[in-house]
Amino acid sequence: MGKNKKAVVYVSLKDGVLDPQGVTIHKALRQMGYDDFVSVRSGRFFELEIDADGADIDRKIDEVCSRLLANPVIEKYKVEKVK
Repeated sequence: MGKNKKAVVYVSLKDGVLDPQGVTIHKALRQMGYDDFVSVRSGRFFELEIDADGADIDRKIDEVCSRLLANPVIEKYKVEKVK
């Protein structure tokens, strides 16, 4: 195989889904005097390294995201390929 490929996956809650962690962070910011922040949405990211070629990479990453990294009912994800 060739050089390993890398991707970063960002997972966040879909619009309209309650984000208790974001609400808690927002409250903490206000308590600390940071009143300029209107809202906070939390999320997470994953760095993936894969040893595969061609279109197979996109399919495998999408499969891993939808089956393991994100809950497709309440979360969305975005993949960025790293060169």
